[in-house]
Amino acid sequence: MGLGPLMVDVAGFELTQEEREFLQHPLIGGVILFARNFADRIQVMELIRQIKAVRDPGLLIAVDQEGGRVQRFREGFTGLPPLHQIGRLYDTDQDKARQMASTHGWLMAAEMLDLGLDISFAPCVDLDYGLSEVIGDRALHAKPEIVASLSLAYMQGMHRAGMAATAKHFPGHGGVTIDSHLALPEDYRSRNDLIDDLRPYQTLIEHGLEAVMVAHIRYTAIDTDIASLSPYWLQHELRNTLGFQGAIFSDDLDMGGAEEAGSVPERTRIALTAGADMALICNNPEAARETVRVLDADDHNYLSPVGYGRLAAMRSRRPKDAELVYGSDLWREARDMIDDGLQPPDLTLQG
Repeated sequence: MGLGPLMVDVAGFELTQEEREFLQHPLIGGVILFARNFADRIQVMELIRQIKAVRDPGLLIAVDQEGGRVQRFREGFTGLPPLHQIGRLYDTDQDKARQMASTHGWLMAAEMLDLGLDISFAPCVDLDYGLSEVIGDRALHAKPEIVASLSLAYMQGMHRAGMAATAKHFPGHGGVTIDSHLALPEDYRSRNDLIDDLRPYQTLIEHGLEAVMVAHIRYTAIDTDIASLSPYWLQHELRNTLGFQGAIFSDDLDMGGAEEAGSVPERTRIALTAGADMALICNNPEAARETVRVLDADDHNYLSPVGYGRLAAMRSRRPKDAELVYGSDLWREARDMIDDGLQPPDLTLQG
């Protein structure tokens, strides 16, 4: 059995029998974990083992472990700083900032791979225009050339650990104020105005980027469809213009930004037909089950061999017989480097 095009979540610290049966469905290809699935390191490793035991080959297992505000696993793991701190460092020391980005990416990926996870959806390459609170300090910088340079170093750090990278949120979430978790943002810029937002993607694609996550945003002056559901953005821009050959993930289709497209099954159908390789349905198990029922009854075959190949490339590349990084000298050195290199400057009042 291959990997299906749906990524779903699970309720708690261990799988229920109902979840085990659901995850065996051919349309399911992955599971994303959240903070509610984490009690401690040993527990979450057992949960990951249970998920992988459901199918052979195993499902992809993902998490959002960016650092800063977006870090699902905390106790017992490195408290990773937000990426914006690396961007601030770049303004004073470019070489050190690139080293920090690479170390941050390696450390995040190494800690997650040690658990048995496959991917963390990172890096965030949105530009910091000072508009989007939901992005905010998740962004590396405002300048596209700096974001491109630092995100490349970050991706290379992930690769050294053995993890594929996922750049997000294509084509760019930094130019809107509305949080797409809650409602549909509209970005009124022209295609030429978005060139800066696309530049980090072009750089990463040229250096082997494996995946992209697409935003629930409508770029009104360019295309009437929501980007995550748009053949224009997924096929014309991402595949044809940028030459991207990796996996395309939708953002969570239960988010408010996708509501306009209909029910969750309908949104999923549109996303997959538009060109997404995997659609995320999170925090709504009823909608996930209904989506499987609806897609299963369709005449359309959503199980694409090409899509399966792209998703299979997202599996952990960490050797199965590798020693644990967690607790090693290399791990301690990386933690110390992050702690020492990204401390905020002392505030000294004058007068």
